[in-house]
Amino acid sequence: MISYKVADISTSKTDNPKATLLIIYTGGTFGMAYDESGSLAPFDFSHVVEKIPDLKTLDVTFTVITFTLPIDSSNIHTHHWKAIGHIINENYLMYDGFVVLHGTDTMAYTASALSFMLQGLSKPVIFTGAQIPIGAARSDARDNFLTAVEIASGKENGRAIVPEVCIYFNHKLLRGNRSQKIRSSQFGAFESENYPHLAISGVFIEYNYSYILDRNGADFDFHGTFDSNVTVLKLFPNIQQNILENILGTDGQKGVVLETYGSGNTPNYPWFIECLKEANERGVVIFNVSQCNGGRVIQGRYETSKKLEEAGVLSGSDITTEAAITKLMFLLGRYQDIPSVKNQLVIPISGEMNS
Repeated sequence: MISYKVADISTSKTDNPKATLLIIYTGGTFGMAYDESGSLAPFDFSHVVEKIPDLKTLDVTFTVITFTLPIDSSNIHTHHWKAIGHIINENYLMYDGFVVLHGTDTMAYTASALSFMLQGLSKPVIFTGAQIPIGAARSDARDNFLTAVEIASGKENGRAIVPEVCIYFNHKLLRGNRSQKIRSSQFGAFESENYPHLAISGVFIEYNYSYILDRNGADFDFHGTFDSNVTVLKLFPNIQQNILENILGTDGQKGVVLETYGSGNTPNYPWFIECLKEANERGVVIFNVSQCNGGRVIQGRYETSKKLEEAGVLSGSDITTEAAITKLMFLLGRYQDIPSVKNQLVIPISGEMNS
């Protein structure tokens, strides 16, 4: 059970603010500030306006929910995903949008997981964070947070402009389940190689409307169960048979994301294909994704991948590894029968892949 504390904050100068938002602070570099001893420590988010006074220029009111024990995102777990999802679900009707502050290392995994949990979403859920703590002079936290708040509160004709789970970072708004962290030492930490940016922030926020999900008329539906009996297997030259057999034969193993070469290619050694076939026959779901940033799996394009479909391996098209593993966990948690998992795995359910 995740415990948290709540603070209500208003920066609106009227009784009718532009939007009411829920801010969820889970942890990460973003929320660090210098204490009296000069050391970086988590700061109290009820004082966020003191750190970012420009919030007063936005006509919004918001509630801040802070995890009592902030998480280093390297320690993220499915129960953290569930906690964030439950908070949004329980407060869905009360707020116009949501901003989730999260560590960058696993942000793309959490954003992907939330995109599957929050089906029929008609409100923005914007993830953001920082490469440099908010208490540091050159921090990117202020701009990331301010713009995330502005996007989360954005409406046109009474409807949210971006009714989906996104990551906003370094002037770019990306679909959450299309995003990957590709840099650790630059402000532009995230990219979306296989899908266009949903918006670019400059003097104005320029939305790429044609690529934003249209969920007009969809009913909001929350599903918060994940099955963690999955793994990622990245291929490499000279992978050994005993290694593959041990991974595929792990007790309780239900699903494997197979990171293959290029457009979905693997070794075509008879023992390799047979290992995959035997695992599939035991009910292990094997999902083929490309190791390449911007890669797309096209099973059968080359001779080395033709045998995969015969072995029961499923093509992940242009899905990222982060979205693939969270989608596999989500579907295994939601459906009891493997055919239903396989049917849903190969089609887009939240804009995470092309058909």
